[in-house]
Amino acid sequence: MATFRNMLEGTVALVTGASRGAGKGIALVLGEAGATVYVTGRSTRTHPSRTDLPGTIEETANEVTRRGGVGIPVRCDHTIDEEVALLYERIHDEQNGRLDLVVNNAWGGYENYDDADFLAPFWEQPMIRWEKMFHAGLRAQMVSSRYAMKILLPRRKGLIINTGVNVDYGSNNPVNVFYDTVKRAVVNMTQGMALNLSAQHTGISVIALAPGWMRTEDVCRHFGITQEDNSYLQIEELLPTESVFYIGRAVAALTADPHVSKKSGKLVEVGQVASEYDFTDIDGRRIPPFRV
Repeated sequence: MATFRNMLEGTVALVTGASRGAGKGIALVLGEAGATVYVTGRSTRTHPSRTDLPGTIEETANEVTRRGGVGIPVRCDHTIDEEVALLYERIHDEQNGRLDLVVNNAWGGYENYDDADFLAPFWEQPMIRWEKMFHAGLRAQMVSSRYAMKILLPRRKGLIINTGVNVDYGSNNPVNVFYDTVKRAVVNMTQGMALNLSAQHTGISVIALAPGWMRTEDVCRHFGITQEDNSYLQIEELLPTESVFYIGRAVAALTADPHVSKKSGKLVEVGQVASEYDFTDIDGRRIPPFRV
């Protein structure tokens, strides 16, 4: 069984969109593993981006430090290129040109969705969601990766992880065309990045990582539960769900793998990574890969 304590001591990481959700879970596991983690997002104590959900970059960074790492909060709107450029300049200066891991997790377009709304046909979906998913999601991941190259290329090493999803059209389940199209584009982008990086013999790897259905703050609020208890086990619909720490453990395991380059350009699923690296979710269960 994999252990994560001090696994990544000395590692410098950036996790975007880490005020809450998957980004927060990833940052906290990296902290447990001993990493220095730059935590970015738009929600700060003085100016939260959402008033309906908890979570700020300061809270996440403090918890990273409490768990054994070093958490550094940096407010950054990843739709604004100038702010992303300043973020990477700061990391370069403060860490003497070192950066080992970039997790491109920031996303947009989920705001004010409910279940019925999410599954509405494409002609009923407002175009603002399409635009936000591309601009705050796919484009933001590309911009972050481009600026990361200024630090990673001189060192000829590093790992970029783009969070995505494995969309399976083999079933007859309704789909959200906006969401599925952009998430598939993340996978295609990752494959193309890996080809460029390999052709130039950079020593840098890039992976698309797909979690399952996570018990984020938003999901827990919808079902009237908290992330801190096991009441989800009494709700049949939530039995296949994962904690936000499951993807964090996957990120830590991939980062610690000296042979991770073999996965560059691929889409890997958190459940698959758990089986390969022998770890479970925090409740002791090993949740299999989840397909939309």
